[in-house]
Amino acid sequence: MDPSSLLVAKVVPDLTGLDKQFDYLVPDSMRAQVAVGSMVRIVLNGRRVGGWIVDLGAPDGSVPFDRMVPIAKWSGIGPAADTIDLARWAAHRWGAGRLRPFLVAASPHSMVGSLPSASTTRTGDDGVALSRLIRVPPNDDPLDVVTEILRRGPALVIHPSIDDARRLAARLRHAGWSTAVHPEQWARAAAGVDVVIGGRSAVWSPCAGMRSIVVLDEHDEALQEERTPTWHARDVAIERARRADAACVLVSPCPSVSALHWAGTSVRRPAVDDERAGWPVLELVDRSREEPWKRSLLTSPLIQHLRNPAKRIVCVHNTKGRARLLACRTCKSLQRCEKCQAAVMQDDAGMLVCRRCFTVRPVVCQNCGSGAVSLIRLGVGRLREEIEAAAGRPVGVVTGESEELPDCDVLVGTEAVLHRAGHADVVAFLDLDAELLAPRYRAAEQAMTLLVRAARLVRGRAGGGRLVVQTFLPRHEVLQAVLLADPSRLAKVETERRQLLGLPPFSALAAVSGAGAIDFASASGLESSADGDVVLVRADSWDRLGRALESTPRPKGSRLRIAVDPPR
Repeated sequence: MDPSSLLVAKVVPDLTGLDKQFDYLVPDSMRAQVAVGSMVRIVLNGRRVGGWIVDLGAPDGSVPFDRMVPIAKWSGIGPAADTIDLARWAAHRWGAGRLRPFLVAASPHSMVGSLPSASTTRTGDDGVALSRLIRVPPNDDPLDVVTEILRRGPALVIHPSIDDARRLAARLRHAGWSTAVHPEQWARAAAGVDVVIGGRSAVWSPCAGMRSIVVLDEHDEALQEERTPTWHARDVAIERARRADAACVLVSPCPSVSALHWAGTSVRRPAVDDERAGWPVLELVDRSREEPWKRSLLTSPLIQHLRNPAKRIVCVHNTKGRARLLACRTCKSLQRCEKCQAAVMQDDAGMLVCRRCFTVRPVVCQNCGSGAVSLIRLGVGRLREEIEAAAGRPVGVVTGESEELPDCDVLVGTEAVLHRAGHADVVAFLDLDAELLAPRYRAAEQAMTLLVRAARLVRGRAGGGRLVVQTFLPRHEVLQAVLLADPSRLAKVETERRQLLGLPPFSALAAVSGAGAIDFASASGLESSADGDVVLVRADSWDRLGRALESTPRPKGSRLRIAVDPPR
């Protein structure tokens, strides 16, 4: 057999933890079907598994052709060749060195044997000028922005919430645009529609004739993958648009520093009056003059709102259980774990639990033996009791584990309540300072995100919507930005801070954790510093960081987790 007549496919198996490509012969019967990106079945170690073809060509001599096994089956159409190339870029950008996570995101959830007919309804106009970044009020209708951008032609729209994306798709269809929702309508998107829309993974979706990519709520953390590799839909969208010679438009009421840095001067802002009308009234409750040991999370202004039976109140406090920080009432010492010295929390059963080593003990002070403790940082379980007593009406608790929304007009919960409450007259942040002062470089942006989400619950100021923030930092730039309905106040301070400290987007940062993290960071040759159980590594560019993370060998026996541009 003449080796030059053979067609060889490099296949990435769909197996977790196997980050290799294997050569397989393409049978003559499949030559008309297979292409780069095709989804196939292969025999690997005696069993059949799925995989993706990432390259096609003549044998390169690395494996003798007489030892090659043929592809067992062509399964269906998969990601296009340009998406495979984009996945290679992403694997390097996020230091992963593996394609499978990106190929999974880019593939249909069920096999696609053929594509339907295209259903694009309108001809685009490339003359439509678009800004790279559009700042909008929190309660602005995204339909208006998307419809404007669709004048250029087919668009890929990314929304941090897949449920909201589906609702927006339904509205677009009602307005006469053809749509495809990723991933369930993958084939329709590949065939051609006016709008392909979906959540974070939709940035990898096919979009025939794509002229624009729109990222809605660019500031939202849900656009970043929590699992390794921690890719961000915004950054993938920017690179994909560049490669496709398409426009990329980021939309947000509070653009991140990364978005502003990329957009430069190409930013469109709303009129001052329109932006102010789109934000609710912010009521700041300054607590800086209160006695340190007499600080209740229920202040007089909040109690006034709670006692108004006509108002639906949502209270936000990002601490579950009954208490996260306790002190002895007798000797004033903070309660810690006797094994690892970490601060203990009080669970719903009243026991003291260490969050680090999970040691459990009764409520007894180790220093003086007293059984009386003060709850310095209350959890939502204990707060529900206090709020119910102050409001004189039922109070429901909502956390990430809550199955149903309680049927009452006063809710208290973690930030999950902002996603599930639907609407409110007042949203009160009982301890926003914990978010503002969190030991994360994105803390200010993350606190701003919570306020934007709350602003959407209460609507604009014309409808009487109100945010109540109890704080010891009334002059903080996040609060001043909301108070004056001017997010640029936060952006200016945050940009200067990031430049001064050499933080993204002015450098590249990764968090390495797990056994062997310190040894790995040292071997990488990058600047590094330990922060508890996490080692931060930094480089002057994402390219250099990605190369170092890919090329540095893992220490023997290590179990590392590498988060590039760590979200938390």
